[in-house]
Amino acid sequence: MISPKEYDKIVKKNSPKSKCFVNGLKAFLIGGAICAVGQGLTNLYGALGIEEQQAKTLTSVTLIFLGILLTAIGVYDKIAKHAGAGTLVPITGFANAVSSPAIEFKSEGYVAGLGAKLFIIAGPVIVYGVSASIIYGAVLWILHMFGITLF
Repeated sequence: MISPKEYDKIVKKNSPKSKCFVNGLKAFLIGGAICAVGQGLTNLYGALGIEEQQAKTLTSVTLIFLGILLTAIGVYDKIAKHAGAGTLVPITGFANAVSSPAIEFKSEGYVAGLGAKLFIIAGPVIVYGVSASIIYGAVLWILHMFGITLF
């Protein structure tokens, strides 16, 4: 039987070396590229005469669509394999996280597969968002009742 120190030496010797700098650089560059595409879309929509707020909304919708499309055709996972966290942070990462389970279980049918699995990731986020907004609204209402305004 080997000692814990010997085991640690064996593990360290046989473990792949971490490439933190390279992985961080890839995440930064690819995540930045996704954000640059988003900014480019906003500028494009603005150049087409769309008001700024609507252009931002259209950009979000377009990025979500592209994230789901790239997930459906299997490209997003290949990008994420290299980019790591760079694909998680932008809105496309959330679109990928929501659509991946649904696409994976599509073979089980549209209701039991696609419909049910769509909310594996989105469900908790929606519940948290709704719950947080209710609590926030209640706190603001109570403060307002005592004559305290924050805004």
